Amino acid sequence: MGCCTGRCSLICLCALQLLSALERQIFDFLGFQWAPILGNFLHIIVVILGLFGTIQYRPRYIVVYTVWTALWVTWNVFIICFYLEVGGLSKDTDLMTFNISVHRSWWREHGPGCVRRVLPPSAHGMMDDYTYVSVTGCIVDFQYLEVIHSAVQILLSLVGFVYACYVISIFMEEEDTYSCDLCIFKHLFIQEIVK
Repeated sequence: MGCCTGRCSLICLCALQLLSALERQIFDFLGFQWAPILGNFLHIIVVILGLFGTIQYRPRYIVVYTVWTALWVTWNVFIICFYLEVGGLSKDTDLMTFNISVHRSWWREHGPGCVRRVLPPSAHGMMDDYTYVSVTGCIVDFQYLEVIHSAVQILLSLVGFVYACYVISIFMEEEDTYSCDLCIFKHLFIQEIVK
């Protein structure tokens, strides 16, 4: 096979997905976003499995990758709806941290151009409550950065899905050709023995 094949493209795409998922994982760890951390971890594992299947000509692994990309698109659509507050979802809930902490997206306080100031607590609040952090001057609001991250993941997954389906069909076609050649060889071998 040449270098500009579907297989080579899928390998490059899986590598790009790994880089993108690792970058996202780092920022989710910084924000203590446990639900996305778990999802990213599973995504990284399955992308590695798909990469291995593509390199080693194992279509079953690529099928697992293909099914996962559909689930990954669904998860990222949910994240987009969550941060854009679609359908009764609210980005101010502790859903992404499994209600363990009051942490929010790391981008909320550290986005491009954001100036973070800790305000003095009021008499009836707690010291470690995030309502005492003032963030101003952000070029892009944090929810749109999260939406951009999810949109990139969706785009990579959809392209990966298409390439994975193509590579699976190529591998199956090659496997059928190989098994036909093997059957012909066996048939000729048996004929030679019978003579």
